[in-house]
Amino acid sequence: MKRKLVKGNLVVYFLLVLGSIIMVLPFIWSILTSFKTLSESLQIPPKILPDSWSFVNFTSVWNTLPFTHFFTNTFIMIAVRLLTSTIFSAMAAYAFARLDFPGKGILFLVVLLPMMVPSQIFILPQYIIVSKIGWANTVKALIVPGIASTFGTFLLRQFFMGIPDELEEAAILDGCNTGQVFAKIMLPLAKSGIVSLIIFTSLFAWKDLMWPLIVNMTPEKMPLSSGLALLQGQYTTNYPELMAGSVIAIIPMVVLFIIFQKQFVEGIATTGSKN
Repeated sequence: MKRKLVKGNLVVYFLLVLGSIIMVLPFIWSILTSFKTLSESLQIPPKILPDSWSFVNFTSVWNTLPFTHFFTNTFIMIAVRLLTSTIFSAMAAYAFARLDFPGKGILFLVVLLPMMVPSQIFILPQYIIVSKIGWANTVKALIVPGIASTFGTFLLRQFFMGIPDELEEAAILDGCNTGQVFAKIMLPLAKSGIVSLIIFTSLFAWKDLMWPLIVNMTPEKMPLSSGLALLQGQYTTNYPELMAGSVIAIIPMVVLFIIFQKQFVEGIATTGSKN
């Protein structure tokens, strides 16, 4: 039995290590390519290491694109989306999970409908609305579609449903109204769910590409994801500069992950679990 267990563990470890290597290789390749010259990046067979390690591509791409505007727009978009989507999703999730009102099931189904169809369907009506109110090619246009989150409502509803009814009943007996129960009892108990929502909202906003490319035309109004797309040429692409820009773009998220690694892991590990 012990031999079988050891062999099984070795197979599992081998598969995990192999999967980790497969996932990490693209990041390592992009970092190595960012230090190469254009000719080295196009060599066949591929050249793994550059002949000389130089930061020319980093300085060139930084001077070519307005990265200061990219980072500013991205952080503003994430901050506002986090604040609004977390508040609105938490309130809606609590209502659907703990309150009784006519048509709750039908309304919740309506809320879930956007998750059941491709997001590209909403791009045209969103653009028409943003254009008519005069927000096209502005930072505000990046924020509006993300102020409410269907995914966040569904996620937090699962957490609220897992909280024992006795805690809510005890709070009501102590004289708390609905708002006080939500703010003082439910929100603290759903902290892991809120952390999960913050993580996913940040990641979704950070890598949002299609909508910023459609609604904004000038680089100064774009976030990082769509700004880096400007490096992709129609006929030719300077891949070392493109990879250098990508490395610059991922540095803030890597730093945030290192700082808040415990919260990231706990939030994702408890996603979908009941308290």
